[in-house]
Amino acid sequence: MSPGEDLASNVVWFDGFVTNVDRTARNPNLLLWHKSLYLIDHGAALYFHHDWKDTTISARSRFPAIRDHVLLPWAAHIDKVDNALRAKLSQAVFSRILEDVPDDWLLPEPGIDTPAGKRKAYVDYLDRRLNAASLFVEEAVRAHSALV
Repeated sequence: MSPGEDLASNVVWFDGFVTNVDRTARNPNLLLWHKSLYLIDHGAALYFHHDWKDTTISARSRFPAIRDHVLLPWAAHIDKVDNALRAKLSQAVFSRILEDVPDDWLLPEPGIDTPAGKRKAYVDYLDRRLNAASLFVEEAVRAHSALV
């Protein structure tokens, strides 16, 4: 089953946004169930949170690993889905999501001592990432063009 250009483009955009390095042909982390595609196992997404020292720089990553994305060959509309997907996200959306994360999951980092501080750091990172989306979109479009 081919994912279709719009679905593939949405998934590639999302994985570029969350810097998910684990949607390759070797390890696609996709589940097809009753003709619906599910994105599973996001453990490799947001990998900046394993090293918090340069979040401003990592938020602006072009994400060159997108070239290995399993759905990239079908993602012909990445630049077209960009505005619609960006419009669904905001600092307010990120804040609401982070409110649901239990304090026990928000362990301290150097310079981030409290769960509230960690929530703010995630919101700030995601907001910066969203504002720099043109960088990973350009990278994904370039990588797609190199494939087809």
